[in-house]
Amino acid sequence: MRRPFSKLARDERGASIIEMGLLLPVLATVVIGVADVSRAYSQKLLLEQAAYRAIEKVQQYYTTESTYNTLKSEVVSAATAAGFSDVTASNVTVDFWLECDGVRQTTYDMNCSSSQVQARWISVDVTHNFTPMFASSKWPGSNTDGSYTLHGRAGLRTQ
Repeated sequence: MRRPFSKLARDERGASIIEMGLLLPVLATVVIGVADVSRAYSQKLLLEQAAYRAIEKVQQYYTTESTYNTLKSEVVSAATAAGFSDVTASNVTVDFWLECDGVRQTTYDMNCSSSQVQARWISVDVTHNFTPMFASSKWPGSNTDGSYTLHGRAGLRTQ
């Protein structure tokens, strides 16, 4: 009676199947994680491209309230063209500022004194919620619904 069990204990056929069964869930989790990270990074790059496209398209305008709204609508248009149908003007933040000798001023439309170096800047930030394949609010940095907020930022010195 002991002979069949001792023979079975020495038999190593099928050990690779057991090893594969133990490692397959870990490998699948790693592959899905890498796929999620690459999808998120790709979407972040698309958001940044939409922000840069809007800035480049509006460069010929002066910085007035109409330019501010035009920038927002251009970002929404570029994001929609990139496949982000849920991006609206409320997802876009536009900021204009003036720096005199590297110090940010409160008013954009003023001029620095003649001895100061003047620089005018524009910045656009567009947000989008990315939902991974296995969304969970327990992952670090995730929102309460398990999604992550991606930011596409673009900036340009205009003067």
